[in-house]
Amino acid sequence: MTKAMTYQLGLLAIVACMGCAPSPKSGKGFTLPEGDLGRGEATYVNLQCNACHTITGVEQLATMDGAEPEISVSLGGKVSRIKTYGELVTGIINPSHKLASGYPKNEIAMEGESRMRNYNDVMTVSQLTDLVAFLQSKYELMEYEPTAYPVYSPY
Repeated sequence: MTKAMTYQLGLLAIVACMGCAPSPKSGKGFTLPEGDLGRGEATYVNLQCNACHTITGVEQLATMDGAEPEISVSLGGKVSRIKTYGELVTGIINPSHKLASGYPKNEIAMEGESRMRNYNDVMTVSQLTDLVAFLQSKYELMEYEPTAYPVYSPY
């Protein structure tokens, strides 16, 4: 092998390894501790998440005058894909990152930002981990139902 070929292979190896290194802003290695479902439900109620969200088993808060809330974003239920831990954490600490689908934008956002209040200075990390554990327990994966195609016969 020539000296030039050795140099080229070495350079190639360095470039390949650089592609493997995670970005400094990568979420790789980030994990919060396990949360407690009971404390998570208490956090959900104490922070009045049920003023704007509905979830099976938790009564939604009425407004001060007893009227229905103007926003009612559903959480949990049967879904085709379970929300990941990271998606739930991000949805809580940065609600404008991805707005809820299936709702009129003017009901859930103002000037492109989520109407959900920022709880980052109100909620402890323990409350966050408990809340995420509670929310994740409320999602149920729907069974996949394959399409039944008729048998094709060329004869």
